[in-house]
Amino acid sequence: LSVLPISDRLLGGAGEVRRNHYAWSNEVVLHLIEVKNATPDAALAPLADGFQTEVQALNAALEPLGACLMPSAMHPWMDSAAECSLWPHRHKEIYRTYDRIFDCKRHGWANLQSMHLNLPFADDTEFARLHAAVRLALPILPALAASSPFADGRFSGFLDTRMENYRGHQIRVAETIGAVIPDSAASIADYQGRILAPMYAAIAPHDPENFLRHEWLNARGVIPRFDRNALEIRVIDMQECPRADLAIAAAASAVIKSLYDSAADLSMDAERLAAVFLRCIQDGEQALIDDADYLTRLGCLECRISAADLWRMLVEAHLQSDPDYPAHWQDALDTILDAGPLARRLMKAVGPGCERSRLEAAYRELCACLQTGTLFEGNHG
Repeated sequence: LSVLPISDRLLGGAGEVRRNHYAWSNEVVLHLIEVKNATPDAALAPLADGFQTEVQALNAALEPLGACLMPSAMHPWMDSAAECSLWPHRHKEIYRTYDRIFDCKRHGWANLQSMHLNLPFADDTEFARLHAAVRLALPILPALAASSPFADGRFSGFLDTRMENYRGHQIRVAETIGAVIPDSAASIADYQGRILAPMYAAIAPHDPENFLRHEWLNARGVIPRFDRNALEIRVIDMQECPRADLAIAAAASAVIKSLYDSAADLSMDAERLAAVFLRCIQDGEQALIDDADYLTRLGCLECRISAADLWRMLVEAHLQSDPDYPAHWQDALDTILDAGPLARRLMKAVGPGCERSRLEAAYRELCACLQTGTLFEGNHG
């Protein structure tokens, strides 16, 4: 189950394979493959089966090569410095530039898998309101989605080790990432002037060829994709199977939509949001949230609450009214809310000693969950 840098043997030098509604494409490193719906979808529910079909097709193609897909947000024992192989084909100059500036042979670059959720906006007014709503939801997403408790063969001290590494992966040019939680933006022009323009100015001395002068250089936890009028959320760890990924996407979307539709004031200082975010990165669902103003904006009347109880309240208030909820998301979210995020279940399965044999057994079971589309219970620890 160690990493195998062979994605180009499936994707070819072009780095992408289109498969009707879905596509497989390359990432920065050769042991990763991105799977995406190639065009936007109005509904999440049908995507779970579609992504599951793509996973099984990929595993079928990998089997003759002695490989399979591994889910979750980080490989538990990858040596990033020794095992990182950058994509060497189409657009290789982009990856070489990233590596020269930021050093991609680190966990925050070479060893991470996330789910990107794109939410659309139509105009300037929608952009500002949606951006404000997403900012409020970002800090608590790791409490639901953390799936990366291990790095270098041991427990890292964080349930979301991916995000802990991600926070510093572009810090050499701090304007490209900030505090991950973005500052507020009153309009598209305001965002471009206060965030994108300083980012492009800061990267220019490091990138005279302008390989990285694109909006995707922005590494904040949510970034505007003005090329497709969407906000792309980047703080959600990969789960054990597409059904779990899509359940978390549904919960996040429902909360963000409720905030967007509310009459509440959504503005809040980025430093206060970042403080909640850091607690959830470290402690997941057990993080204690005691910022009363933040909780009020989420519709919670408590002054102190665990992230798990907050998510239970939010799911009950905003997702269970969706007629598709019971059929598509209930069992996955019940598992997450009752047994903890995948990181917590992995820790239970592996045990405090973190022996390599137990890591291998847990992650082999995790690979089976991905292939079969089942939830990881973590009850055998």
